[in-house]
Amino acid sequence: MKATKNKCVGKKDRRVEMSVEGLKEDFQWHLRYSLAKGDTRATDRDEYTAFAMAVRDRIVERWISTQEEYDRKNTKRVYYMSLEFLIGRLLGNNVINLKADSICREALKEYGIDWNDLRDYENDAGLGNGGLGRLAACYLDSMSSLDLAGMGYGLRYDYGIFRQKIVNGAQVEEPDHWLKNGYPWEMKRPEYSQHVHFGGHVECHLEKGRSNWVWIPAETVEGVPYDLPIVGYKNAVNSLRLWSARAKDEFGLDDFNKGDYVKAVETKVLAENLTKVLYPNDNTMAGKELRLRQQYFFVACSIRDILRRYRRINDTWDNLADKVFIQLNDTHPALVVPELMRVLMDIEGLDWDKAWELTRKATGYTNHTILQEALEKWPVAMMERLLPRHLQIIYEINGRFLRKVSACYPGDIARLRRMSLIDESGDRYVRMANLAIVGTSSVNGVAELHTKILKEDIFKDFNELWPEKFKNVTNGITPRRWLLQANPKLSSLISEKIGYDWITDLSRLSELERFAGDSNFLSELAVIKKANKVALANWTKADIGINLNPDAIFDVQVKRLHEYKRQLLLALYIIIFYNRLLNDSSFDPVPRQFIFAAKAAPGYYVAKLIIRLIHGIAAVVNSNIKTRDKLSVAFLPDYRVSLAEKIMPAAEVSEQISLAGMEASGTGNMKFMVNGALTLGTYDGANVEINQEVGDENMFLFGMRTEEVALRRQTYVSKDVCAKDPEIALALDMIKNNVFSLLEPGLFDPLLRNLLDYNDYYMLLADLRSYCEAQDRVDATYRDAKKWNTMSLVNIARSGRFSSDRAVMEYAKNIWNVQPVDFS
Repeated sequence: MKATKNKCVGKKDRRVEMSVEGLKEDFQWHLRYSLAKGDTRATDRDEYTAFAMAVRDRIVERWISTQEEYDRKNTKRVYYMSLEFLIGRLLGNNVINLKADSICREALKEYGIDWNDLRDYENDAGLGNGGLGRLAACYLDSMSSLDLAGMGYGLRYDYGIFRQKIVNGAQVEEPDHWLKNGYPWEMKRPEYSQHVHFGGHVECHLEKGRSNWVWIPAETVEGVPYDLPIVGYKNAVNSLRLWSARAKDEFGLDDFNKGDYVKAVETKVLAENLTKVLYPNDNTMAGKELRLRQQYFFVACSIRDILRRYRRINDTWDNLADKVFIQLNDTHPALVVPELMRVLMDIEGLDWDKAWELTRKATGYTNHTILQEALEKWPVAMMERLLPRHLQIIYEINGRFLRKVSACYPGDIARLRRMSLIDESGDRYVRMANLAIVGTSSVNGVAELHTKILKEDIFKDFNELWPEKFKNVTNGITPRRWLLQANPKLSSLISEKIGYDWITDLSRLSELERFAGDSNFLSELAVIKKANKVALANWTKADIGINLNPDAIFDVQVKRLHEYKRQLLLALYIIIFYNRLLNDSSFDPVPRQFIFAAKAAPGYYVAKLIIRLIHGIAAVVNSNIKTRDKLSVAFLPDYRVSLAEKIMPAAEVSEQISLAGMEASGTGNMKFMVNGALTLGTYDGANVEINQEVGDENMFLFGMRTEEVALRRQTYVSKDVCAKDPEIALALDMIKNNVFSLLEPGLFDPLLRNLLDYNDYYMLLADLRSYCEAQDRVDATYRDAKKWNTMSLVNIARSGRFSSDRAVMEYAKNIWNVQPVDFS
């Protein structure tokens, strides 16, 4: 044993060293001994996997020592619970945070392997959908880079949200089997598997004069954890633990031997459905039930793992809230509240008051939406059938809470109805947002305007009861991925001028403002932007067969497809732009390349119809020889993190055009800003704070403010806009007359009905004229290259506020009460 141990130490010492020779040796070692491949038989997949393993070896030592240091100091840990972690590709990101990009490039050169191609071989991890998951990934990066003792919990989906293909202009969803070829970054941890129960009934047992509630479940599923390393830019390597569902008994041998081969694996199939797909379609009751099961499975596994880790070091429950903080990323993990109560009371024997005190102190809730349909509610009948004990606890929480509200506001029955955890206005539902507010110590919004709306409107009653509970933490993005990695040319220029400290302190970018009058620096910025545009155009042509015009303004809207984000508003403007080119000989704009990328939820009919309209418009305008030199439209399919990393550095106009008061924050606006794009947007979400930083003169604001939206709604008639504005009327008439759906007459009639017959709920027509005027300002400003480049520089220099490092430190100070760990 001693000789083996010494041999391992020698190998460990070599692998810790991040050197060209060490990487080359380990790359060859993994090709031969991990993958059983010689040089001549190795495929692209083999080369990627072997090199990823070689890099992972250099992470493991830091990973282990980080966790050992947390244990040794018994430091308070933050657990970030999210159903989404949109982490993208890890090889490039991990290497950037290891400060080893040039070493990797050099190590591969001898084998004739291009470092960029090898990085791009990796599939994006299918663990998220949109901004919620990307934010969670940024926050994990920042927790590690700030040396905070943190850990993420999520689900290991077999398939991502879906892989988007465009067929005849329509979105087609294909399975995103991102794990098909294996995933070298994950470590399976079967020793920490958990059993999760569903259904059954609850019994009350009297023991020593006390009522003990016992849940007798009907089903049991096993949760198996897989860990991913989250590499920080300094010392820490934290973990993201993902749960995969497995049947407790996967194979019924008796059924198999009887010839019932389907029933023999039925339990396995039903169990594994829990982590088969992110966000199963909930248009059916079966889909709704699967989502609820999925959320509870996620919560139950994570809570038991958190408590197991706590009790490994601590002998008493009294200090739980001093050593543990659980952050709920939206309402998906809201069942943490009744589950933690259940475990502390029913299994650990604490009384209600103590369990409630610990549960509230150890949890916080981040709200990400003001849309009523996105504030989750679960049917009481469904929860009673699947989680009978949890519903009992929710009822008890609700009863105690409403008695408190009644004491504060005697006789206010309407207030009691609004604040109740149970919606009884029709069929009875459990309001998960209300549960999260009542059951946690902190509630935060994700932008100043969003938090204001929560306090003054959506959760006004709760804010009046607990004003100290509501806080704001404006979202942020990690500069390591979204500038250092995504835009190496700009990063190099910045570092050449102001040094490297900006990588961990984005506020240092403000030092760039001294170059605002430097024509050479501004020219360098413009050259870099043009190079990034050409790179994106080359990639789209080679990889997806889409032509982009790098000599045009890159006007970009990339985000999840939803009516409130108003991709349709940009589509209407493009029609107006097209008509001006056709009908107004004096209209001579700077060429414009409009770029869309977005996925629509599979069951979201209107969103998918908007994608079809965008493609219909593109087919018409791109083929018209009279206009295509001035106007082109592209929709880039399968929007994902790795595609965003190509788009953001190339963008010049950042479209952030949601109706004021609808967008919680947004983070795409921040990624565009730090890469030098200028925001064209409404006074909504984090656009408000971008405006505070750069001023009206360095962005293009348009449209109604939140207060104006509320007032305008009272008298708004969308048809009146068309009657008074011929350009807008013509654009709608072209849709009505099937100009963009020649072979499918009436295809877009539902969109017209929403705009006209149903009075345009998202008020596109109300803002469209103001939007056109803002677009005119974009054109006029772009003609003055010095002015445009100066505005771009100002946006970069003033983007420091939008770092996820700043956001995470605000959470650490104001909500989590944690400090960075000293690794010295």
